[in-house]
Amino acid sequence: MSEDLLLGDVTFSNAEVVLAGSLAVPDRPVASPGVVMIGGSGPSDRNNDTYFPPIRRHLVNAGIAVLSYDKRGVGASSGEWRDVTMDDLAADALAALNFLRAQPRVRADAVGLFGHSEGGWVVLRAAAYQDNVPWVVTNSCPGVTPANQDRYALANALRQTATTQQDIDSTLALYDRLIEAGRSDDDFAEATRLVDSAGRPSGFADYWANMDERSWEFLKRKQDHDPIPDALRLRCPHLAIFGGADELVPVADSIHLFSATACNPARHRRATLAVEVFPSADHRIQTDGGTRLAPGYLNTLDQWIKARTGLNLDT
Repeated sequence: MSEDLLLGDVTFSNAEVVLAGSLAVPDRPVASPGVVMIGGSGPSDRNNDTYFPPIRRHLVNAGIAVLSYDKRGVGASSGEWRDVTMDDLAADALAALNFLRAQPRVRADAVGLFGHSEGGWVVLRAAAYQDNVPWVVTNSCPGVTPANQDRYALANALRQTATTQQDIDSTLALYDRLIEAGRSDDDFAEATRLVDSAGRPSGFADYWANMDERSWEFLKRKQDHDPIPDALRLRCPHLAIFGGADELVPVADSIHLFSATACNPARHRRATLAVEVFPSADHRIQTDGGTRLAPGYLNTLDQWIKARTGLNLDT
């Protein structure tokens, strides 16, 4: 069923920060459930590059309102994303959630959170802190720390480009030294010295290319964030979606960690876990070289949300 939609630019605030985004609401005679979409790492905007628009379009056509927004310091949002903590990002997500709940065409009791990649860590933190979030979707969200996830991604990239196993091992050893430097609160000059002393290996160039003092400080704050305590504190259903061929996220390890957490007797009885893995799909749940979303992905997403919100457009 196709729905007309109301699409517009909006702004909302979290303390002194003004966040800008796009709101799309189905043109229906009754109020719709809704979802806030939070993008991935780095300077992600309301569209997460080109990834969010087809998902947003599908959800709105399925009768679900969608709000997405520019991260701090990106697009039309104020602030600076490299100066934040995970708590700051979670607070931004909750400000977006409350803004969407307040819209007259939206059911305030049926607005959940969708987080892609790093955004999954954000929505887990947000839902752990606020007990009236009705459901969360994590999309390609690692169940491990950023330090472990980045190491996994770097190792995969090196296996495709490095000429010898020694090159792989030495580059990963450099990565490990930088992580320990971060834990020791070493400054950017010391981190640069470590990279220089290792000969700036070619396989490390992409990882280090945009690193500066501000980015290094952000990396240090973020690198040991563990999403599992937040997952344990959930009081709502959780859908965890993965691409089976994701080269950036250790999918099997992440599923194991989220599943073990769901079995913990301390977990709230409402905090169910559903896991969907799309074979041959990448980090953006895309197949065919990243040219299209995996077959069944969009329907899986909207049907799960409908089941959580009682939405049935066929009646």
